[in-house]
Amino acid sequence: MNQQHLRNIAIIAHVDHGKTTLVDAMLKQTKTFAAHQKENQATTIMDSNDLEREKGVTILAKNTAVFWKDYKINILDTPGHADFSGEVERVLNMADGCILLVDAAEGVLSQTRFVLRLALELGLAPIVLINKVDRKDQRIKEVESEVADLFLELATQDSQLDFPLLYGRGIEGIVGTKTTENPDFSVNITDSTNLEPLFETIVKAIPAPKGDESAPLQIQVNSLDWDQHKGRIAIGRIFRGTVKKNQPVKILRTNGKVEAASVVYLFNHFGLDRLEVEEAKAGEIIAIAGINEPGIGDTIADTHQPEALPQMTITEPTVKMQLMVNTSPFAGQEAEFSTSRQLQARLKKELETNVGLRMLPGTSGENVVIVGRGELHLAILIETMRREGYEFALSKPQVVLKQEDGHTTEPWEYVTIDVTDQHTGKITASMAQRRGQLKNMHQTKTGVRFEYEISTANLIGYRSELLTSTSGEGVMHNTFLEYRPLTEHCIIHRGGAMIAHETGSVTAYSLEKAQQRGTLFVDPGDKVYAGQIVGIHKRSEDIVMNVVRGKKLTNMRASSADATVVLAPAWKPSLEQFLTIVSDNEVLEVTPESMRLRSMEDNKKLLIS
Repeated sequence: MNQQHLRNIAIIAHVDHGKTTLVDAMLKQTKTFAAHQKENQATTIMDSNDLEREKGVTILAKNTAVFWKDYKINILDTPGHADFSGEVERVLNMADGCILLVDAAEGVLSQTRFVLRLALELGLAPIVLINKVDRKDQRIKEVESEVADLFLELATQDSQLDFPLLYGRGIEGIVGTKTTENPDFSVNITDSTNLEPLFETIVKAIPAPKGDESAPLQIQVNSLDWDQHKGRIAIGRIFRGTVKKNQPVKILRTNGKVEAASVVYLFNHFGLDRLEVEEAKAGEIIAIAGINEPGIGDTIADTHQPEALPQMTITEPTVKMQLMVNTSPFAGQEAEFSTSRQLQARLKKELETNVGLRMLPGTSGENVVIVGRGELHLAILIETMRREGYEFALSKPQVVLKQEDGHTTEPWEYVTIDVTDQHTGKITASMAQRRGQLKNMHQTKTGVRFEYEISTANLIGYRSELLTSTSGEGVMHNTFLEYRPLTEHCIIHRGGAMIAHETGSVTAYSLEKAQQRGTLFVDPGDKVYAGQIVGIHKRSEDIVMNVVRGKKLTNMRASSADATVVLAPAWKPSLEQFLTIVSDNEVLEVTPESMRLRSMEDNKKLLIS
């Protein structure tokens, strides 16, 4: 491919601002798929992971390629959630430019600031696309002003301030430069009915990749994949030189080791497919198979002049929890993999591709500490493992502290919260309790937006609290800010634990009395064991309850009033909710079929109710 007819772009934005939907439209309008292929009717084509489709967020960065006129455009779709920032950071190294999507109603949010800062620091040429202009609550003029202020704050080069501005209705596959407002305040794009203006802008505004095709080879591994027949596949950009099939190369590891290898298979990207090619030149994003144990950040170099590329910088993880072998009475009954050796092998495999994850030694050989970017980052790993048949136990999430100049420091977050007017008092009260520092507050078309700075430790668990207190109407976004001196942490009173006294099947008779004491996790017929937490007490103290007790039989006929037991439905917390309510003296037991809280204290000392 002629280097001047090649473009490498990353699509970056805050979560749910329309990145994956725009990529869908780009794939379809460039006729990447044949008319009969199912992808022509599909949505979120790039979100192939089950959890991505369930949660509606991109978790893994992915790349594809489309052809427009004489140009090949390599497209890098990145996650928008702050917890997957490691995916964004490593992928931006392969791009020469970026398309920044900003929602026409929500405007600039915390992750918008984060991904744009990364892109501008790498010197990427930006294109701004204000998306979803068909929303009736759009505020295009204010959003344009927010974007301009953001560029003035973050730009590292004067040329980055002169960015093209486009407007989009991504779900309809329309992008243009001229708009008119409808009576219902939504906006029409008047100079386009497709994505042609976007492709023209990419070709004009994004520079062709640089790199001497005749220079010694340099490829940096930015991503890994797996093929059942070809083994591990290394994906990366050719920064200089030309690579050919069966070519001998040197692997310069991130740990300093140098190893000889050979390019057994060489692939290039065409749409969603990888097709085998004989050679590829500087600027291309390619995939190589046959190299022994490639790692993210490794450099694939010329055998005679092996020179390593600079190592990628990834934001340090800030939240940790202990992962341990499950030792409950029900251990091993619902899972295929549960031993320490199996768990550590799975985590080591995850470390090869999950650049934002760390694994540290635990308190014993049976435990390890996993460290991630946030609660969602770790929750996605945990949910993936349980679906694969793994069983384990988890401790309460905690923040990662650092020692700097003899002082203990902790991570802080930048948080934006959008709520309707009637819930503003709840936000100010709860964030004051959590010692958040209000930085900005302004009216939007749909309510009020708050902007806070708060320590990560004080923010843990707030997302669930926000949804509950605002009846699901509150929306929160956060991104890592910096490490600051350790501050006082707030104490959130969850309520005491309601602990099962005996092992057996839960009865409706026992639950009828137990439900008056708090919120229950179990229904009649559920199996429980002694020490399992079956609910949250209304008061702060823990209590032990017999939830398997049946009604004693007598020869007296029961009255009709006594025959009906009325029970409230049990609360079945999600994994993220369980991680926010587990306390210091408890562990969360995770299996492919169940999630249970377990007390680690001697329950014999507690009052039996």
